[in-house]
Amino acid sequence: MNIKRAKQEIKDTIEAYLKKDEFGSYVIGSVRQRPVLLIGPPGVGKTQIMEQISQECGIGLVAYTITHHTRQSAIGLPFIEKKEYGGREYAVTEYTMSEIVAAVYNKIQQTGLAEGILFIDEINCVSETLAPTMLQFLQGKTFGNHRIPKGWIIVAAGNPPEYNKSVRDFDIVTLDRIRRIDVEPDFDVWKEYAVKADIHPAVREYLNIRRQNFCQIETTVDGRLFVTPRGWEDLSQLIQVYEELGKKADRELIQEYIQFPKIAKDFANYLELHYKYKNDYQVERILEGEISEAAVEKLERAAFDERISVVGLLLSGLNEEFRQVSRMGRIMAMRMEWMKELHKSGAFEGNGIEAFAAMTAEFQEQMETRLEQGLISRMEYRTRRAVLAYFEEDLQKLRAGDFADGMQVWEALRKNFGQDSDRYEDMAEAAGEKLEHAFDFMEAAFGGSQEMVLFVTELNTGFYSIEFLQEYDCERYYQYNKNLLFSREEELLGKVLGQ
Repeated sequence: MNIKRAKQEIKDTIEAYLKKDEFGSYVIGSVRQRPVLLIGPPGVGKTQIMEQISQECGIGLVAYTITHHTRQSAIGLPFIEKKEYGGREYAVTEYTMSEIVAAVYNKIQQTGLAEGILFIDEINCVSETLAPTMLQFLQGKTFGNHRIPKGWIIVAAGNPPEYNKSVRDFDIVTLDRIRRIDVEPDFDVWKEYAVKADIHPAVREYLNIRRQNFCQIETTVDGRLFVTPRGWEDLSQLIQVYEELGKKADRELIQEYIQFPKIAKDFANYLELHYKYKNDYQVERILEGEISEAAVEKLERAAFDERISVVGLLLSGLNEEFRQVSRMGRIMAMRMEWMKELHKSGAFEGNGIEAFAAMTAEFQEQMETRLEQGLISRMEYRTRRAVLAYFEEDLQKLRAGDFADGMQVWEALRKNFGQDSDRYEDMAEAAGEKLEHAFDFMEAAFGGSQEMVLFVTELNTGFYSIEFLQEYDCERYYQYNKNLLFSREEELLGKVLGQ
């Protein structure tokens, strides 16, 4: 299955394992809570989804790469304890607490979260001395003499043997005590994630055209050649920072991430073309409504790859606009939620400024606590930081003003919020105008051809474009989308009748 389905499977498993009966006991006892084992190629996102799952489920997460551990750190160090049996005293070997089990208890103390996920990565690549301990861990949920606390779900991950020569096969006894999920790379799932994660447009455009280069691993006479989703994402971030620094990502640098020379060379060439097309066609001006006849004529004569690349540039420009609108929408919604709660509490019947200052401090403390607990994503943290900045700006204005009572303070806050809300509406309207300008250019350059079909299809599948189009009324989008659906229905009907 793909990583998206695997993530949902694990979330459903956690919900089931943590369900309690009327007496407060887990419905599925610990012995029946089989550990989940994710098996899939490197870089497909097995580790990354664990953070997302813990944040979305509101539970703790302790993650370990077991190949970094020795037998002693996993099960604890031995020491001599005096014990009495049958009236005689004996020296008995005991063990200090496992570093891994101790980390779980530390997480509980630090966060106050009694339930969570213990994630062990590369579990099938342990050393020979540690292998029996891992089997004991999967079968009995213990490290040495120390048991994993109740309410903590075990999830492990590993690579198939074709990707790692250190892989050890599990025996049937162990396999019969776990839930194995085989994960395969899926470009369409990654593509959906890539828009939300702000992957560089050139990476998204290139892989949309060369899907076969999304994830490849080959063994040749020259060694292993590979490219993984993780490699593309890490390269994307570096390219973005390089652009801010005015630097260029060349073929040699790209090959440091895409360790498949043929693909690295192909992408390096495409990246050059990406910058060239962006400059030649002046996509930013197109979105502002400046459509050059020369650009349209040039595109009409262009090769298919160039035409598709320009469509990708338009979509990337629009997606950035939609992303900014979405971000501001989340900021405004969070601000409104906190201000409404403060108003409902009756805080503005007294000293409104101090009440607002206390709310701001509470918001910051909650944000920092959730960050420390690992319960907010990077995106949500940025949203909260932006909201805090607005609160601090409002507070600064309030303290510089002169107010007779708390209700005047509330009215001042409402006025500030209203002004920001107007700017948000202007931002959304500007994004809508850019969408209309993009349609103007697409119609001038392509009419109703396959490029237009691609353009509308991508709008239908993009996370931010879907969100935006649910609020913004674009007549041409609906018309082209209707025609596209009608064409698909005709194609499907033709296939049925052909049978």
